[in-house]
Amino acid sequence: MTTQPRTAEPVDHDNGRLLVPTAMLDHRNEAIRQLVTERGWRELKPDDRIGAVYDYVRNDIAFGYNTDDDITASGVLADGYGQCNTKATLLMALLRAVDIPCRFHAATIHKRLQKGVVPAVFYRLAPDEILHAWVEVLVDNDWKRLEGVILDDAYLDGLRCQIGRPTSAFIGYAAGTDDLDNPPIEWVGDHTEIQMTGVERDLGVYADPDTYYQTAGTNLSGLKRILYRRLIRHIMNRTVREIRSAHRRQHSDASSDQP
Repeated sequence: MTTQPRTAEPVDHDNGRLLVPTAMLDHRNEAIRQLVTERGWRELKPDDRIGAVYDYVRNDIAFGYNTDDDITASGVLADGYGQCNTKATLLMALLRAVDIPCRFHAATIHKRLQKGVVPAVFYRLAPDEILHAWVEVLVDNDWKRLEGVILDDAYLDGLRCQIGRPTSAFIGYAAGTDDLDNPPIEWVGDHTEIQMTGVERDLGVYADPDTYYQTAGTNLSGLKRILYRRLIRHIMNRTVREIRSAHRRQHSDASSDQP
């Protein structure tokens, strides 16, 4: 049964701790500093800063599978793509770089959420529950989750085209939502989400991802990790690209039918 995460208590009462860089949240990295300066995010009001950084990570950083869950924020930025855990790392680093305190919320999702993207053979070998994470920011004394950052608009458009644009609940292909046509993914000062209906267990909140991964580890180890890094993720990323291109193909086909 799917369970929604509990309301977690703040990690501590010192927001300063939720601003510091870590080995993974390396927001003093030159590429991250340059990006923040070029975008002018620090000049915005706090709520607009959250929205601008969130929109960047959601759409400018495409959905895709990196080598590991615990790569650095600058590594995700260099890749130009990420999944739930790695996008959370980059989002946290960028938010802290513009003085927005944030924390890391860990959970698990059921593997059925990844069905369609994960190759069939590997899907059978995968554990039933997969590590999942999102970022939370404090808005009007309430922690808001930014879980909707995972899937870019182009991927979602392609997914709708591929499966016929359902308006009811949907789970699979890395999405888990009550309404695939209109999921709550835009930042309007409240929770955003795109995989929450696939959440199985709440694993609590942490000041940073480093602390969590040091205690819990990552999704894969041993031979499975090697296979994932060298083979499986490349197949998954190819599937993601094909889904993303479905929307463009549909529009191209429609245009070719015009007199």
